[in-house]
Amino acid sequence: MNFQKIVRDIKDLKIQGARNVAKEACRALGEVAVESKAKTKDAFLGELNKAKEILFSTRPTEPFMRNSLNYLIYNIKGDTVADLKNNFSFSVMDLLKSIKAAERNTARIGARKIKDDMIIFTHCHSSTVMDILFEAWDSGKRFRVHNTETRPRFQGRKTARELAERGIPVELYVDSAARFALKKADFMLIGADAITTEGIVINKIGSEMFAEVANERSIPVYSCTHSWKFDPLTVFGYEEEIEKRRASEIWENAPKGVKISNYAFEKVSPNTMSGIISELGIYKPTNFIEEMRKLNKWMF
Repeated sequence: MNFQKIVRDIKDLKIQGARNVAKEACRALGEVAVESKAKTKDAFLGELNKAKEILFSTRPTEPFMRNSLNYLIYNIKGDTVADLKNNFSFSVMDLLKSIKAAERNTARIGARKIKDDMIIFTHCHSSTVMDILFEAWDSGKRFRVHNTETRPRFQGRKTARELAERGIPVELYVDSAARFALKKADFMLIGADAITTEGIVINKIGSEMFAEVANERSIPVYSCTHSWKFDPLTVFGYEEEIEKRRASEIWENAPKGVKISNYAFEKVSPNTMSGIISELGIYKPTNFIEEMRKLNKWMF
């Protein structure tokens, strides 16, 4: 898969999920490094930075991708272009292995929260949530899942399909019936596309509304994520941009005079969440930020 195709596939949502976007972006940057014809170190680094900015521009709410690419370039070493290219390729492979290890650790940590006969509510499609559910099921726990279809792109259908294929009982609800889906749930698991310095989780539109319903019923809410979805730019006052998608996703050829809002994500207040589950452990949102400061000084 070449660089331009990965860029198009991220833009067109053919590559979905923050983790998958980050991985493919790393591979794409690695491909740029391998194919570079640069003769000098500065020219080589210039090519990588230009490619990085193109990847950044594909989707606005993708700190995992930004952190991953920044990390690769921040840690690049070598005195010659040949050294840089070789070392960069190894760095990409090492980072992808590290992400995989983090996935396994997060799945084990999250799966410990699930007990037999529980009902888990989830919204949209989160690779990390799926890892946790699969880990719990494969360890012998038996539970059920309620999930929402997640309009307008129906990512919830992907969640339901994958659960059913693994034999996990799943019941799919329309988004507006989420209150019914939550009524008997033991807790709510969602993913995260970004986390701000205030501990705000940005996730698929509808997430905060459902978290508020869960809070009304004293149902714990957990965001499941790789820690690198934290956006260090928010430390310096920058706002995490909320992606707004095409109006045609909601209503193609809408009548004249109808304005359509199609925000892909929304902010979930840390006050509505019981914790953030990541490879670092389970932390309250504010404590999670402190852990990030200690363990990832390069971000700051």
